[in-house]
Amino acid sequence: MIGVIRVFTTDNTDILQQHGNVITKIYQVPTMNKCIPDQPLGIFDDATEQIAVPKIVQLGRELEQEGCNILAISCAADPAIKELRQAVSIPVIGAGSAAALTALAIGEPVGVLGITETPPTVVEQQLGTLLVGNRRPEGVTNTTDLLTPAGQEKAVEAAKKLVKEGAKVILFACTGFSTIGLAAVLRKELNVPIIDAVEAEGMLASALYKQMVPANVE
Repeated sequence: MIGVIRVFTTDNTDILQQHGNVITKIYQVPTMNKCIPDQPLGIFDDATEQIAVPKIVQLGRELEQEGCNILAISCAADPAIKELRQAVSIPVIGAGSAAALTALAIGEPVGVLGITETPPTVVEQQLGTLLVGNRRPEGVTNTTDLLTPAGQEKAVEAAKKLVKEGAKVILFACTGFSTIGLAAVLRKELNVPIIDAVEAEGMLASALYKQMVPANVE
């Protein structure tokens, strides 16, 4: 089982399960999805990230105790990844580093689409000179803004602008884009690879899971 840690609080079961469902559908592996408490707007700056760190660690411990073999922090900033790796005995994958590594494998100029004025540190550091642009959709300041029709429309506009500015790859630096299914929309409209951070974390986590639990592979 892959434990998927959502870094915002929701009572909506469909939204909570969305990232795990993406991973299960594409990679045919089981997931367990849980969210941290008392952060309905998620992580969108340094302060909210620091508040979330102990919550992520606690949730990761719970998921390990409940039988998960691998943990995926489903946030492109990879919050609490060092702390969680020290707190559990199972592998921990971060969505941001997974997405950046996928972009590095492609080796083309990357445009980052996120919800902050600058890319997550882990993404920026790994991409290095391949990073050619970063855009935040107009009016979007946290992940819940993406759940509105206006937020989705502005996200598409921002991605198109990145391509015009020279990006040959679009990388999602917010897993909220996965929640709204933006990758499928952009893949129809743009002729460049779209790296969905949830798909990227799922790719790495599922490959590792299938090595660790071969009996579950058909």
